[in-house]
Amino acid sequence: MDRPEIARSVFLVGPTASGKSAAGIVVAEAAGAEIISLDSMQLWRGMDIGTAKPSAAERARVPHHLIDVLDPSESYSVGRYVEAASRSAADILARGRLPLFVGGTALYLKALTAGFFEGPPADWALRRRLREAAAAQGPEHLHRRLREIDPAAADRIHPNDLRRIIRAIEVYEKTGTPISCLQRQWTDARPDDSPPIIGLDRDRADLYERIDRRVDQMMAEGLPDEVRRLLERPAGPPAGPGLEASQALGYKELIAHLRGELGLAEAVELIKRNSRRFAKRQLTWFRAFPQMIWVRVEREDPPEAVAGKVLEALRGRPGAC
Repeated sequence: MDRPEIARSVFLVGPTASGKSAAGIVVAEAAGAEIISLDSMQLWRGMDIGTAKPSAAERARVPHHLIDVLDPSESYSVGRYVEAASRSAADILARGRLPLFVGGTALYLKALTAGFFEGPPADWALRRRLREAAAAQGPEHLHRRLREIDPAAADRIHPNDLRRIIRAIEVYEKTGTPISCLQRQWTDARPDDSPPIIGLDRDRADLYERIDRRVDQMMAEGLPDEVRRLLERPAGPPAGPGLEASQALGYKELIAHLRGELGLAEAVELIKRNSRRFAKRQLTWFRAFPQMIWVRVEREDPPEAVAGKVLEALRGRPGAC
């Protein structure tokens, strides 16, 4: 691994609502660590409730990094994240502390631990045309187009995952090479010095119940008002949500509600359904990491118990902590 600061870090990952954030704080306190967010949605300022950001009290307990670093109108590349995360990890190590990455963005995890393919810059005009085609003919139309140019990517990307479908088509249009070929370096990479990666594994029914409860809690905490405030921002800066931020889970559905396209109850049920589907995809992505150490979490486990299991798994890995 060409980033020694990452090799000396620890990763705690899991699907949405698996309890990794609460457990991560306890782990950090016990291990003398500082937390680096591994969550692409927590980068944006003003998007707090829907991204389940740690509270001010939690951030006072343990320093957190790479949270609230972008205006919602900004985009952010994988390469920028890797550079910022590496700097944060190096700074933490220089202070004699342990960098603990906590989150659920598998793309960032892959980029940090096995290298990354960033590809050509975004072509917003092309993306807009593709989104318009998807709106008119359905996302399955774009998925069929992707299958024609890159069958391997089409097999890997869900037909409803419009963002990744568009990116795969964009890469092919800009480079003439399928994204699956350009990313092959990732699947071939098996670094011997990879950092410990702990994954939280819950019973599927338990996880889905936690997701539904979390969505209800977010609604009770005022998520619709948070989305409304984002939409009411002036042209900027700071501006309202850009193309990336507006596609975040919870925000996309409530934006549709506030624009009169969905009833509130329908939007809430859609958030729950899409969150469950996202969690299923996250687990699929995480299981592709050969170095993953899975920790079984029971329904009744409080954060302290989960943290204890994580610490025990780390102690069982030579040289981890």
